Amino acid sequence: MFRTAQRVFSGLVALVVFASLLNTQDLLAQSAEAPRLVQKDGRYSLLVDGHPFLILGGQIHNSSAWPSELPQVWQSLEALHANTVEAPVYWEQLEPREGQFDYSNVDQLIDGARAHHLHLVILWFGTWKNGNMHYVPAWVKNNPQRFPHVVRPDGEPIDVLSANSRNNLEADKVAFVALMHHLNQIDGDKHTILLIQVENESGIIGSVRDNSAAAEKEFAATVPTDLLAAAHKQSGTWKQVFGSDSDEIFQAYYQAKYINEIASAGKREFNIPYYMNVWLDYPSAALPQRQVESPGIAYPSGGAVQKMIWLWRALAPSIDMIGPDIYTNDSQSYREVLQTYRRSDNPLWIPETGRTDSYAKLFFYALGDGAIGFSPFGVDQTGETMVGDQKWAGHSYNFALIGPMDREIAALESEGKVKTAVEEPGKATQELDFGEWQATVAFGFPQPDGRPAPGTKDIHGVALIAQLGPNEFLVTGKDASVIFHLPGKLPWMRSQIVTAEQGTYEGGVWKPIRLWNGDETDRGLCFHQKPEVVRVTMERF
Repeated sequence: MFRTAQRVFSGLVALVVFASLLNTQDLLAQSAEAPRLVQKDGRYSLLVDGHPFLILGGQIHNSSAWPSELPQVWQSLEALHANTVEAPVYWEQLEPREGQFDYSNVDQLIDGARAHHLHLVILWFGTWKNGNMHYVPAWVKNNPQRFPHVVRPDGEPIDVLSANSRNNLEADKVAFVALMHHLNQIDGDKHTILLIQVENESGIIGSVRDNSAAAEKEFAATVPTDLLAAAHKQSGTWKQVFGSDSDEIFQAYYQAKYINEIASAGKREFNIPYYMNVWLDYPSAALPQRQVESPGIAYPSGGAVQKMIWLWRALAPSIDMIGPDIYTNDSQSYREVLQTYRRSDNPLWIPETGRTDSYAKLFFYALGDGAIGFSPFGVDQTGETMVGDQKWAGHSYNFALIGPMDREIAALESEGKVKTAVEEPGKATQELDFGEWQATVAFGFPQPDGRPAPGTKDIHGVALIAQLGPNEFLVTGKDASVIFHLPGKLPWMRSQIVTAEQGTYEGGVWKPIRLWNGDETDRGLCFHQKPEVVRVTMERF
């Protein structure tokens, strides 16, 4: 009897241990499936639940992440056909009194995102927001002796916290770590939150660097060895090493170290991808209204602008990527920014861009360059309406078109299988090269036989082609025709369409709706204003 009971007890213990091991394995699996960035063959992907994910985002206005505003936020994101919302968390709201934290706003953001089947990108408005300190708590603002401000060369303090102050860094870090700990508790196994933005367009508006007594002492000293190594320079003072750029590089160095330490501490609590966004240094060609291009005036000094990316990538390793906020609709300038921030050490991610229709076609340039996501700014109804306003219909159309196949496009991007064509002045016809096949894209209708494509009146045509197999392609577009042909051959010479299925993806499975043929294919696959996707198989003869 005793031995039987002992065996039963031993069996129960074994079951408990086995269940515990299974639970541990489940927890490890959940942790492994947290959002993360991966690189393969020089291309980056954002993995969500283990699969590539394309962020079709909408960033809400600065003061819209309050419970009173959230009903219209969700309405606006639905109208945009977004799959992700970018929303701020304000230090002044999170920690109204030192050491006392209020998570009510962020909890409602997360609950609302889940209820509306959206993912979430958290924007931390801490030390910096657009080169100022406007979102720090009153107890920080009211104590400049403890939390020092930046001082201009003329001795005047300005409303920017100094990156050379340990007190400032520690205060921000305490709040950020508390927030990350809370987010891990409520979302660590659910993966509603995809990314964390650390600060917002960090830097100084009003001075190139801090000129306080403490900062001046550091500026007179020799350049730190880690920066010398990153810059491949010999030892010397800041002026000796960097000359006329020394003030801006000095600010960027201490700012990068400051933000990296905050991000590193946060990751120990909630380890998902962290990024920082950048107010760019625009050339006059991109923004003709700009009169001055100096750091601290034209853009926040110290940020990861085009010429400072090298420093940030070297000295802020806890920041997984740097995302440019792009507010020029000049196609050439936009593409130059995409190419600058699409680096072997930096995934391409557009956290902010213009919301008007003039920016809509630029989404396809980002897709063609392998961006992990794209997000127009100010898409809710605070101040300027979104729902029903045709000024923002372009982004809504794009997201409605790509949204049903966002996972598939993300996976194809990760394999380098996506190419796009974007209409530009004088380029109403373009060629896309897929090696053994080429595609002629022509914009505008009608397209009479033997005549050049007319283009569209406002030059908005786009096309996207993804190669699914040697002879199979996924095709879509707007006010564009697409016709496949063999290299060096005219269309229909030794090649033909086998099938052209219009359809959609449902749960990752292609669902045909109808076959295109005759007038729908004889002069190419024609895409007008209605969002349509075609899966076409070609063959040689």
